[in-house]
Amino acid sequence: MTTPHLPKVAGINPPVPPPAQTPAPTSAASCADPLSPAAPGAPGAEGPEGPESPGGPGGPEGPYGSGAPAGTGDPADPSDATASSDATALPGPSLPAPNAVVQDRLAGWISDLTTLQDLTERLTRTAGLDAALHEALRAGASLVGARRGLVTLHPATGPGREHPVTIGFGLDHADLGHIETIPEAIPAVVPPAGSETTPDSAVPGSTVPEDGVLEGTRPQTAYGRLFDDLPPAGSRSGTAHPDIAADEELDPRHREVAARLGYGASYAVPLETEHAGRIGAAVWLYDEPAEPTERQRHLVGLYRDHATEHLARQLELAEARRTVATLREELLPSRLPRTPGVRLAVRHRTGPLGGGDWYDALPLPEGALGLAVGGVSGSGPGAVAAMGRLRASLRAYAVMEGEDPVAVLSDLELLLRLTEPSRAATAIFAYCEPAERKVVLAGAGHCPPLIIGDHRAEFVETSLSAPLGMLACWEAPSVEIEPAPGETLLFYSDGLLHRTGKPMDRAFARLRTAAAGVPKAARRDPEAVVEHVLRTVLPQLPQEGHGEWEGSEDVVLLAAHFE
Repeated sequence: MTTPHLPKVAGINPPVPPPAQTPAPTSAASCADPLSPAAPGAPGAEGPEGPESPGGPGGPEGPYGSGAPAGTGDPADPSDATASSDATALPGPSLPAPNAVVQDRLAGWISDLTTLQDLTERLTRTAGLDAALHEALRAGASLVGARRGLVTLHPATGPGREHPVTIGFGLDHADLGHIETIPEAIPAVVPPAGSETTPDSAVPGSTVPEDGVLEGTRPQTAYGRLFDDLPPAGSRSGTAHPDIAADEELDPRHREVAARLGYGASYAVPLETEHAGRIGAAVWLYDEPAEPTERQRHLVGLYRDHATEHLARQLELAEARRTVATLREELLPSRLPRTPGVRLAVRHRTGPLGGGDWYDALPLPEGALGLAVGGVSGSGPGAVAAMGRLRASLRAYAVMEGEDPVAVLSDLELLLRLTEPSRAATAIFAYCEPAERKVVLAGAGHCPPLIIGDHRAEFVETSLSAPLGMLACWEAPSVEIEPAPGETLLFYSDGLLHRTGKPMDRAFARLRTAAAGVPKAARRDPEAVVEHVLRTVLPQLPQEGHGEWEGSEDVVLLAAHFE
């Protein structure tokens, strides 16, 4: 009969059981655990003659299976006294079986792995660099048993070098300001190539290559003193200060700030990857003198490795978004023109991928004004570049024949069909004469504008038309309107409607309700009008410069208030 093999767990070899139908040797019984149910003398074990065999619970060999006689029965025999005392003694504390120790250890490992999996999944689900930094600090604080922390990203090269980021956890702006007052170490002075002089402030283990850049140095930041004693680049071990108040090697200002902010110990780790190198560091602050255990250091080290890779990717993504945003800003008007009789206001919020929505306001001959809003299909740098080409072409056609919006859009459609046949676009162009308060407009697959006044908030009746590039020959009639003094003409992109998440008919109704709800005192100010409409239609939209816009659609609002 083949004996099944027991599984190996965590590198521990289980004991091999004896073969089936083979009696265990007597010597093994003598070495067995006396508390084991299978050992002679254990509670409930039977001797050779059964549970009622003479000689007591242990059988003829005595209570411990030693093979010695149980005694002669003579009161003078010392062995009888020893046996009597052993029989009446209370059992001692039981030792855990080897399997119980292994199970406890396995349970601890499984618990740690489950915790790491939950924390890494939470980090992976974060959207944006700021959210990832906050989550990494929160998770690290829970792993090392701290309550506050600080992380700074400042790579020496690559994405993020020109835009260092610092985030506090449990620290407000005033606390970060106090930490900034901690003096930094003297920056390393790199000697020229071939020099035998090594700067005293160089990181241990660093070398001076031929290009004069000192390897292993960290970028100087306002929070650098907290990370001065981190190991050189290539080492990912952490640094602990168990008792800051008693550490005479720290700068006196550092101890003063720690006392003011109420933290007594710190633990810092570098954030480093093989591909991007050292991109920053994180430090967690304890309220009382303390330091993480070896188990906590190991767990936070594993989490740190995963978090650093995620943060490096977020840095690259943030850098790409900044590049696209800069390109878009250069392709859009740097300022709105000032034209007598009309005041302008605009809001332009872009998605993280960089959409192709655009707007324009350009002065035209004889005191006229051209207003346009449009968008191209797709997203990313390609859509932004196509948007720039389309806007530049429309400006040229508007200068030449702006008084006829239909001709402007017809020429734009022809250009788009010949040069970019795989792309579609929408646009609306309005030729405004502020002195006469007259507007002539035409649209190509774009949403109709709104006219907002004291007595009305309604959509302008425009003819239906296809987007540019969809038909072999585009043409649609123009519409002429005459806004009353004090009324505002509001243009917008379809992203404003799509971002509501509602069907288009309900999105249009929501927009009209928002326009009708503009306070009467704010209707004379185009800035107040666009801000009210934007906040009412998209209340979840973050303030500009505060948080990332997570929508996939661009949002454009352009208002023209006629005086």
